[in-house]
Amino acid sequence: MHTTTIIQAEPPMQALATTPACISFLLLPDFSMIAFVSAVEPLRVANRMAGRQLFSWQVLSLDGAPVTASNGMAVVADSSYADAGQLAMVFVCASFAPERCADQHLHNWLRRMAAYGTVIGAIDTGSYLLARARLLNGYRATLHWEGVAAFSEAFPAVQVTQELFEIDRNRLTCAGGTAAMDMMLHLVAQRHGQALAVAISEQFIQNRIRPHSDHQRTDLSTRIDTYNPHVLRVVARMEANIETPLSAAALARATGISLRQLERLFAAELGATPQQYYLRIRLAHARQLLQQTDMQVIAVALACGFGSAAPFSRAYKAHFGRTPRQDRQTGFA
Repeated sequence: MHTTTIIQAEPPMQALATTPACISFLLLPDFSMIAFVSAVEPLRVANRMAGRQLFSWQVLSLDGAPVTASNGMAVVADSSYADAGQLAMVFVCASFAPERCADQHLHNWLRRMAAYGTVIGAIDTGSYLLARARLLNGYRATLHWEGVAAFSEAFPAVQVTQELFEIDRNRLTCAGGTAAMDMMLHLVAQRHGQALAVAISEQFIQNRIRPHSDHQRTDLSTRIDTYNPHVLRVVARMEANIETPLSAAALARATGISLRQLERLFAAELGATPQQYYLRIRLAHARQLLQQTDMQVIAVALACGFGSAAPFSRAYKAHFGRTPRQDRQTGFA
């Protein structure tokens, strides 16, 4: 027979919160369902395990109607954002093409909430909306790793990271996916003690609460399926030098091996020459910029190490089978 365990939270340095925290979630069309559920479920379990209401939540939409997630499932909204009144904490939840929802009314509303002292957050690519409203200027912020390159180009005043989540004063952002759970467990621990957060984590068969400093992406060795230290160092340098590509000879020197040895290692481990592999990295970066920003094609070409649009377009079409302008129409993949 299943029984509910009541957790008496251990007080942190400051006194535990005694009043329930109300958290609002503004769901944008095509939002990430896994990210939203990962944010809400820790709050539900916190209430159950504590035996009292520690958190309440509500769902907002643009117009008060149900919102359909990227997986085709709809969530009923409690109200439109415009009718929600003053909020204590609100998270903008998005996923594919968040800027389709950006308009002056929403920007103004977000700025009014900030002026009221509302804690404002974003889940997944919801950070775009906050940045468009100029609410992340001078703040650390994160979002899903696929959008980081484009976001950094579009919002240079934001200190973009690739952490799982960022809590910088009264701004909270996370990468989406299961990172939303880690962020919420951190908030639970802040308000009601680490013991409760750990107990919630165990309920979800999660063997640890990841700190914000954990990086989003899989380790490089796993991503490219090699453990050769020379190859890993070179690929890391390639990924860090996209706008101004390094020559194969310079990469070899920086790694302490000969050019010939570098070419042999790449052929054996990655099935390509260093130049071919570097080009793939630059073109993949270009595709992200094309699909996630409104940068001109020539600006994307320059940002990815091409001297002009023509050679960039030729290389792009040879690799992807589509021109840069054709790919621009597809938006977030």
